[in-house]
Amino acid sequence: MTTEVRVPTLGESVTEATVATWFKKPGDDVAVDEMLCELETDKVTVEVPSPTAGKLVDIVAAEGETVGVDALLANIAAGDAGSEAAPKAKEASEDTAPSGGAPGRADAGGTSIDVMVPTLGESVSEATVSTWFKKVGDSVAQDEMLCELETDKVSVEVPAPAAGTLTEILAAEGATVQANGKLAVLSSGEGVAAPAAPAKAEENYTTPPAGDAGPGRDIEDAPSAKKAMAEAGLSRDQVQASGRDGRVMKEDVAKAAAAAAATPAPSAPAPAAQAPRAPVSAEDASREERVKMTRLRQTIARRLKEAQNTAAILTTYNEVDMTAVMELRNEYKDLFLKKHGVKLGFMSFFTKACCHALREVPEVNAEIDGTDIVYKNFVHMGIAAGTPQGLVVPVIRDTDSMSFAEIEKAIAEKGKRARDGKLSMAEMQGGTFTISNGGVYGSLMSSPILNPPQSGILGMHKIQDRPMVINGEIKIRPMMYLALSYDHRIVDGKGAVTFLVRVKEALEDPRRLLMDL
Repeated sequence: MTTEVRVPTLGESVTEATVATWFKKPGDDVAVDEMLCELETDKVTVEVPSPTAGKLVDIVAAEGETVGVDALLANIAAGDAGSEAAPKAKEASEDTAPSGGAPGRADAGGTSIDVMVPTLGESVSEATVSTWFKKVGDSVAQDEMLCELETDKVSVEVPAPAAGTLTEILAAEGATVQANGKLAVLSSGEGVAAPAAPAKAEENYTTPPAGDAGPGRDIEDAPSAKKAMAEAGLSRDQVQASGRDGRVMKEDVAKAAAAAAATPAPSAPAPAAQAPRAPVSAEDASREERVKMTRLRQTIARRLKEAQNTAAILTTYNEVDMTAVMELRNEYKDLFLKKHGVKLGFMSFFTKACCHALREVPEVNAEIDGTDIVYKNFVHMGIAAGTPQGLVVPVIRDTDSMSFAEIEKAIAEKGKRARDGKLSMAEMQGGTFTISNGGVYGSLMSSPILNPPQSGILGMHKIQDRPMVINGEIKIRPMMYLALSYDHRIVDGKGAVTFLVRVKEALEDPRRLLMDL
């Protein structure tokens, strides 16, 4: 008997995906729910599990191919293959399922379908439930949006895997859920299953009852707990586990860290306590509003502070006369728009100028990995963009080989996706250098902070008419201050100044870009 592996539901308005990676090859044995391949959409990455145990007969859609919803990916021949892994996979399948849903369970009056947390992306293990669009008892159509999750970087919409009635919500708004955790239950039949007690959700997503692991059983601590232990510098035996089967939860790490702070080792000075909140009168308190930081804002705060703590950040400044760029842009902007269908802006000039300068000063485009310096023979340009949710940095790949029109189109497309909150994790990773344009907000001068692990970031600012001495005469010129923040561990002052001078020269005489001067 052969079982078909098809593309799962990808979400509202998403009709196709690209096969990114196959984890198995024809002839391999597979277990139930074992990951077969990974699909990439323009929003998220989706893992495709095996619907049955057996042997992978053939792969219909190879890596790099574009496939539609429900398209055939592969065929599996059912059999005893993978039977050793089957009990473990069967146990896991009770709690986890492929993105968007799980195998149906027959209930009185209908079939119950689990709504699972979709794949969140590489290195992302948890998310926060930000909004439920439906409530228990509501009827939903297939692919209708049920809720929205918020991760450190992007928002992820969760569609209904099938039409039916929402019978349970297991993770309320504000709850933190793990990747492949259960969010809700749908009833796809005429009957509606009775809602579960709220305690069930609490058991799944807060603190499960502690218990013994049992002899010979491996215990996997919560991913958030592992991360918290690493950040707090705590070992596993310093934390008292309260989770099910003796698992360490994130709250356990917080308690252990608080206890360690309260009773520091005698040989070490007590850590500096966070400054207490200033006293507020009752009248003022009634006019305050306390709002929890979003996960994106928390991540921004953490990464910026990490950059200051780990890199030797130094900033050097220069100024550029924008006369030549502005004249060139005014002369060709209409023709450029007519031919390429996109406006000619300043960002393509700055991107080209930076790529030009990075070839001469490659250390600004490099990064430190332990005791090694990794030089990049390409430029993946990060373009910082302010959004209602916070600062994000989409990456445009291989900008050093792109034309002005290609750069402008890519910037416009990435900027729109950033404002709409539709950037995927992959679109914000892998940058080698970043440009931040504070001038759009009126900034005259600032010192940008590095985007780790990059070693350089260029800050653009407001164009302002200023009196300048040109050939012994005072003339009014449109001037812009430039700021290059760099990691002084890898970039010397000479290299940083040379980089800025080359950017300045290319912008004041754009013909240099054509002649590679």
